[in-house]
Amino acid sequence: MSGKRTYDDPCGVARALNLIGERWALLVVRELLHGPKRFTDIRSGLPHASQNVLSTRLRELEESGIVRRRKLGPPVSAQAYELTERGRELEPVLLALARWGSRTPLTSEEELSADALVLALRTTFDVQAAAGLRAGVELRLGEDMFHAEVADGDLTMERGAADEPDAVIEAGSATLRSVVFGGRKLTDAQRKGEARVEGDGDAARRFVELFPRPSVR
Repeated sequence: MSGKRTYDDPCGVARALNLIGERWALLVVRELLHGPKRFTDIRSGLPHASQNVLSTRLRELEESGIVRRRKLGPPVSAQAYELTERGRELEPVLLALARWGSRTPLTSEEELSADALVLALRTTFDVQAAAGLRAGVELRLGEDMFHAEVADGDLTMERGAADEPDAVIEAGSATLRSVVFGGRKLTDAQRKGEARVEGDGDAARRFVELFPRPSVR
């Protein structure tokens, strides 16, 4: 990492920012938080990052031991990026930062990427609202797919299809965001052909009600 700017400060915060403080670095980590992605998919989630900047951030994160390359197995044979064990240690940092940031006024009219939306779900999950619910839900957000498990007042989410989901919700990220955070009814999105639900409809409707919109401070 020769030539890379540093804060020249021994504080742990400064030393961390030496590795992840460059523009787009933490958002690259966000895009990989729920599983590996190809370069084109990372760029799709970060459309305002140029190809050169994104390539530079990925290279720097690789050199820092935060990201590594891997081959995706069949049926897809392609090179992808994923977080290392050290990179995964940033998960609570991202979650805490997302919770903190979600309470500040919204200044962008851009839509959330699928991974950003999933992160928002995780940071707004209401444990009390989930009491007594055990359900597996598969989210199909365009070309992105995630499986969510709600059990014992806990939520886990990962990239990929669920083995035997109780319900499947298929919608664009913008549509699901409007349902979860915009007060729109899932049945309204279904009626207008913007969302499709398979399996247990009650579980799907209960799931989208587990994420209260953060209060702006």
